[in-house]
Amino acid sequence: MQQDKRVLTVRLNCPAHLSEQAQALLRTQKWVSAMSVLPGASAVPAGDLIYVDIPRESANEVVEALRALGIDDEGTIAINDTPTWISRPAFQAQQEAPGAGNDAVVWASVTERAYTESALSWSYISFMILATVLVAIAIVTDSVILVIGGMVLGPEFVAVASLGLALVRKRPMLFRQAARTLVIGFAISIAAAAAFASIGRLVGLITVEQISGPRPGTGFIYSPNIWVFLVALIAGIAGVLALTSTSSGALIGVFISVTTIPASGDAAISVVFGQWREFAGSLTMLTINITGMALAGWATLAIQQQVWNRVRARAGSSGRPRPADQ
Repeated sequence: MQQDKRVLTVRLNCPAHLSEQAQALLRTQKWVSAMSVLPGASAVPAGDLIYVDIPRESANEVVEALRALGIDDEGTIAINDTPTWISRPAFQAQQEAPGAGNDAVVWASVTERAYTESALSWSYISFMILATVLVAIAIVTDSVILVIGGMVLGPEFVAVASLGLALVRKRPMLFRQAARTLVIGFAISIAAAAAFASIGRLVGLITVEQISGPRPGTGFIYSPNIWVFLVALIAGIAGVLALTSTSSGALIGVFISVTTIPASGDAAISVVFGQWREFAGSLTMLTINITGMALAGWATLAIQQQVWNRVRARAGSSGRPRPADQ
């Protein structure tokens, strides 16, 4: 028996007329280590509740087979992590499944997270404004600590990564949503930080000397170079790997590696005080970071998709049709 964190529980709210087909299909899946059926337990849609345990590595195959039956059109396919399990059959199924659980990409889960976290919402805009204003204060006080705080607070990374995911998984709606969220989010946050700087200048809290004078702690924000692009590439790769694997803690390192939020905060301050050279440098820095992360994310996801397709091919195909993940 084994305790692990790479087992998923799939719950089906299955319409009655598809229940027998779903159960028969799941019984033929060699990676299903446990299955429970609650007849008539689903009220909407009217039908059965079905629970199955599968290794993370086999999630895509099982979900695709279920979607081929049309269960997602009339019912629900929910995927949940099982943090702790003790089961010899589950361990054996995990051993037989191709690849490693920590490396497996559950495309349905990744795509759903991308749609959710790249949506333009009040919370997203609020975090963008707070992060950008915090960086604006960091620039005025030349505080590296506050710059890092603004980086961590910014919510923009998933939206950037969603651009690459949309290209790899052929999701034009996701691409449009992520691009819209980034453009509007940065526009509003820069405007809010500029308003803050204007008020600060009006009441004498912020002076031209503070902005135009030497800033050893924050001068890097408007000084783009080749290293900025390389860091953006590395951050994009690391961020996507963190999003698609079970090791999401690496995202914090990504947040404090790129200067998207600092660049937008510096752009807002520069506009208010007419520092146009600095403004141009900040916008260039912002563009380089977003472009680098988006390209790196796209390349990483494309490679992951190809690798897992080969792993699946070596393990043997079930022969069933494979519609695109949601």
